Amino acid sequence: MKTNKKEKIALLRTMLLIRAFEERAGKLFEQNLIPGFIHLSIGEEASSVGTCSVLRGDDYVASTHRGHGHMIAKGADPKRMFAELLGRSTGYCKGKGGSMHIADFSIGILGANGVVGGGFPITVGAGLSIKLRKTDQVAVVFFGDGASNRGTFHEAANMAAVWKLPVIFVCENNLYASTTPSKYTLAGGSVAERGRAYGIPGFVTDGNDILKVKKIVSEAVKRAREGNGPSIVENMTYRYRGHFEGDPQKYRTREEIDTFMTRNDPIDRFRILLETEGILSRKRYKDLGDEVGHQIQEALEYAHNSPLPRPEEALEDLFVNP
Repeated sequence: MKTNKKEKIALLRTMLLIRAFEERAGKLFEQNLIPGFIHLSIGEEASSVGTCSVLRGDDYVASTHRGHGHMIAKGADPKRMFAELLGRSTGYCKGKGGSMHIADFSIGILGANGVVGGGFPITVGAGLSIKLRKTDQVAVVFFGDGASNRGTFHEAANMAAVWKLPVIFVCENNLYASTTPSKYTLAGGSVAERGRAYGIPGFVTDGNDILKVKKIVSEAVKRAREGNGPSIVENMTYRYRGHFEGDPQKYRTREEIDTFMTRNDPIDRFRILLETEGILSRKRYKDLGDEVGHQIQEALEYAHNSPLPRPEEALEDLFVNP
């Protein structure tokens, strides 16, 4: 799948938008304006954008507790996302769900999930619905290397393989399961290799190279649309921030983080590539940054000016067992 000049600029802009959104979210958390915890994916933008760039509007995505990037890459509105983070009634979940539970069914986002590995059974259900309805949609589940060790991963992979469901398992291997290095917890050293046990293909790719991510995921999506079943894609990447905002990060060194930031940043790598190809000038890059900055500021103003939920709304939108 070739990517033209216009598409490459669009990919870069979306990565910049995610980075700007999360940097601002981090500052809001520092100012004690966001209730609850937030988990940022700064440094992993190529994985989310590269993956979602090959999906259609009616394809499904199940996210994780670290889901802001997935949401924006799939088309979520930063205005309603900020409103949700700030607990406003105009947020995606009316201010009741917060960072870890943003969802928008209208664009195929089945929701972020505060439960590690919670997206696996949801995505298998979506995949089964696709098969029963006989459409050519696909369902993507994002997860981390830590979640690959949960029972739900193995149950979902087995069921998707047995029923040949159009599901793509996208592991964002950022080398840490919360605060534990994956080298201590990941048997076999690779999530993608586990596909062999279920008779499905597994691919490992440079998760900080957006074009490589796009290529591998597009192949998995094509396979799924044609009725050939699921695949596992393991995007090797790295998060710059802690597991959660406020994490002291005693499990890794500042030197390690700085090395990834200076040598393997997905946005810098793509920017340099586009400059080399003559697609991107310094002025155009600055203009993109300014555009994104204005969009983020407008989104924040929308959120700040939105009302808080009324107290009685706490009893609305509940599932009640009669």
